Amino acid sequence: MRRSFMIHVICWGIVIIFPLCFIEHTGNWNQDFGHLLRMLGVQVIFMLPFYLNYSLLIPQILFKDKVKSFYAFNVLIVTLSLGLILLWQYGCYVLFPDTFYEHWRHHPPKWPMYFQFFITSVLFIGLSVAIRMSQRWIKSDEARREAEKNRAEAELKNLRNQLNPHFLLNTLNNIYALIAFDTDKAQQVVEELSRLLRHVLYEDQQDYVLLSKEVDFMKNYIELMRIRVTDNVTIDVDFDVPSDDTVMIAPLLFISLIENAFKHGISPSERSYINIKMSEIDGDVTCEIRNSNYPKKQNDKSGSGIGLEQVGKRLELIYAGRYNWEKGISPDGKEYFSKIIIYHDTALCHR
Repeated sequence: MRRSFMIHVICWGIVIIFPLCFIEHTGNWNQDFGHLLRMLGVQVIFMLPFYLNYSLLIPQILFKDKVKSFYAFNVLIVTLSLGLILLWQYGCYVLFPDTFYEHWRHHPPKWPMYFQFFITSVLFIGLSVAIRMSQRWIKSDEARREAEKNRAEAELKNLRNQLNPHFLLNTLNNIYALIAFDTDKAQQVVEELSRLLRHVLYEDQQDYVLLSKEVDFMKNYIELMRIRVTDNVTIDVDFDVPSDDTVMIAPLLFISLIENAFKHGISPSERSYINIKMSEIDGDVTCEIRNSNYPKKQNDKSGSGIGLEQVGKRLELIYAGRYNWEKGISPDGKEYFSKIIIYHDTALCHR
């Protein structure tokens, strides 16, 4: 309110003072003062149509779609303003009868002067409408942005709530498979799972976590998955992220990619491979995964199939305009690749 008040004071100060700069000085103080008083009064009267519209007619009538009433009231206001201007000028003539206003007797106001006052009043009304409409648009835009922000936060919360059961389901399926042929490994997996769940329960509740902690989580998950794979699977991992790295990242963002690689990149009978690379350079985080392509059949219900969809939605919600994601299958259909780059600087995303 203080800033709005100062803006009004400054703007009206300019409107009132600017015309006064062009007053021709006669050297007669009484005559100059009369001329100044006449022009100053006219400028002040123009505030009437402006503030009646700004404070009353626009918010109470125009914004309620009462357009005809709005026009009717403004006809009355303009007429009143013209009457006040003529009354003020006549009053100045009465106060200073022997000075500049002596010409009133022989040259009373003509139609061009009335038309000038009319156009000026209409311009001030239009200015008040423009200001009010812009303020309304700004408030509507702020409300829309706030609604979009709340919707995005709610959607992101919902995605995170879906992610934990999805992650847990896949891991429990792995343990179930191990119990059948290696109980010792199954026990080891349960121990690894407890460490992973500790990360999920505590770190995932935050909007961002240290990249180094997220890397430790992914390493633990990969080691957990190594236990169940056979010797015909080659897993290469390269995490180029210092242990004291201070870059923050959204939690559990890349784990679905790793899950997908283990789900669709391993064959029970043929040679398979999974290559995982992750690096951080000047705040830019890159995660690249390549694996042999052995897509599951339609009757494979080992997962919900929502992992990669979640990754896309979370990237768009959290890093909109700050990421690139390249993914697909090689021309020969034997390799699946996925590469995500999250940029520290938005401008770098479009370089």
